[in-house]
Amino acid sequence: VQLQASGGGLVQAGDSLRLSCAASGATVRDVSVGWFRQALGKEREFVAGIRRYGLGIYYSDSVKGRFTISRDNAANTVYLQMSSLNPDDTAVYYCAAAFGLIASSVTNKDQYDYWGQGTLVTVSS
Repeated sequence: VQLQASGGGLVQAGDSLRLSCAASGATVRDVSVGWFRQALGKEREFVAGIRRYGLGIYYSDSVKGRFTISRDNAANTVYLQMSSLNPDDTAVYYCAAAFGLIASSVTNKDQYDYWGQGTLVTVSS
């Protein structure tokens, strides 16, 4: 499975941005996909996840209500719509995929087998 993350950029606080994670080698319907982010000098952290076959959607507390993860099976792409961005959202954002994740594993980066290359999101104040 290959993943290509895109859509990052420089935005102002309060703006919105949509990230894309295009998959090849598997259909996004058949895999669980997570978005993670890593700020400079910090650990990679879970942001949002969507399990395969519509089994569930999950968000970190820091983005709940502001970010929305969705899947377009026809485009074989998973999106992360981000709104009300603030400087604390500045990070490199990665998408990752795994087959057969259980709900309790969605937030664990070590449970994902395939990773995209990352896309940088910078939010200025």
